[in-house]
Amino acid sequence: MPVDEPSFGPPIAAPPVTPEPVRPSARFLYAHPAHLMALGFGSGLSPLAPGTAGTLWAWLTFVLLQPGMNDARWALLIALSLPLGWWACSVTAKHMRVLDPSSIVWDEIAAFWLVLWLVTPTGFWGQLVAFGLFRFFDAAKPGPVRWADQLFHGVNTATDPAAWRKAGFGIMLDDLVAAACALLVIAGWRYFQ
Repeated sequence: MPVDEPSFGPPIAAPPVTPEPVRPSARFLYAHPAHLMALGFGSGLSPLAPGTAGTLWAWLTFVLLQPGMNDARWALLIALSLPLGWWACSVTAKHMRVLDPSSIVWDEIAAFWLVLWLVTPTGFWGQLVAFGLFRFFDAAKPGPVRWADQLFHGVNTATDPAAWRKAGFGIMLDDLVAAACALLVIAGWRYFQ
């Protein structure tokens, strides 16, 4: 059949073009307030272990804020950090076009603040143990942490209008489960001491 003759049958649709993921940068960080929060005020831009960098940022800010805080203020700060973090993680993941980017570290920050608040009063060594346990559960993702991490990884952003909100919730959830696991270990250790 000559090339210029029309073909009969349904037109063949081109496959949808999937936009490339956006790599975070300093410019991206300051492009939207959600990015600044979700990327842990820059700690998530660390080229090595951004989750650990975000957790270290959480620890540093906890120590700096602690003199002016009491239980009611910590409770309020953490209570606000969770829904605001969900929003920031949802928006930033959508703008990065990745369901769970490693550079989003607000989940580590809010969850580790919770751990530190609940283990206080404790000194440097107690906080270091809390840091190590939290990082272990967050990185190794045993049992319930893995379940929470995978809960929304299969959402389809093309067909599910709530996909990015689900992704943001999942980003926050697995770190809260890791925090709960770390706190259970610490509580068990304190109980049997």
